[in-house]
Amino acid sequence: MNTDPIADFLTRIRNACYVKHKLLEVPFSKIKKEISKVLLENGYILDYKLENKKKIKIALKYCKNISVIKQIIRISKPGLRKYSKYKNLPRVLNGLGIAIISTSYGVITDKQARKKKLGGEILCYVY
Repeated sequence: MNTDPIADFLTRIRNACYVKHKLLEVPFSKIKKEISKVLLENGYILDYKLENKKKIKIALKYCKNISVIKQIIRISKPGLRKYSKYKNLPRVLNGLGIAIISTSYGVITDKQARKKKLGGEILCYVY
């Protein structure tokens, strides 16, 4: 039994990119939908679609047959949560990548969290 659905979600994306799949299906949850939305807004995926609140279909993005997502790393785990104040939010690859943060105002990137002066749980790094 998988106790960390977010880690499973990120691993599915990582594996699908590795074998160059165009589409990916994952079980639905609100947090996965929000992470997908952040990935879409930042240009890491082409699109995502909800299928009757059971599955999320994600269209992965490639540039010259190379995945746009180089790495996607889980940071905060169920056994060891990682929280950060907005002043101490990490810069991924000196600003080239993004950190996805879960805040009281929803799931946003590290750049948006700094602008809004919000801290939160660091879910993952994407670059």
